Amino acid sequence: MKSLEIVGYKRANLGKKASKDLRAEAQVPCVLYGGTDHVHFHAPMILFRDLLYTPDAYQVTLNIEGSLYTAILQEAQFHPVNEMILHVDFLEIIEGKAITIEVPIKFEGNSPGVQKGGKLLQKLRKIKLRGQASDIPDYILIDITDLDLGKSVKVNELKAGKFAILNNPSLPVATVEIPRSLRGKVEA
Repeated sequence: MKSLEIVGYKRANLGKKASKDLRAEAQVPCVLYGGTDHVHFHAPMILFRDLLYTPDAYQVTLNIEGSLYTAILQEAQFHPVNEMILHVDFLEIIEGKAITIEVPIKFEGNSPGVQKGGKLLQKLRKIKLRGQASDIPDYILIDITDLDLGKSVKVNELKAGKFAILNNPSLPVATVEIPRSLRGKVEA
């Protein structure tokens, strides 16, 4: 996983009004859980740009008033109209304890179905994995060199390393769709 650092400050006041005041100052109210204690803190909104607006999975180093924590992003809440970040939850990474995270999918190779005129449809953008934080890869690489017209790659065909894949095994990851112009020719 890629790494990122966020510098935050502990929150003295919790609640709706205190959170609203923080957002007015371009700060994001956050909480870190999963360890021994919950840590409520806030951080500047600009520091979340690289973390939230990318498909990549990050391991975040939280520097909260000098205390360092290693965590992953669990959930982010956005305003429904103006897309402002309302709240962010982090899950602390503890050695020996498994984490669940979504990792992006990347393709390699040239599909014969695409070369014949088909269209590659990516059905899943991310795969949900469970395992130790050190065993989670940056992305899952899928070889599509054997993908012909009308064929698909399913989750159960993916190779798992030291982690478990939590998605439904019969779910398609990518499919080569047959275009209308070729449908009659392929069936004949």
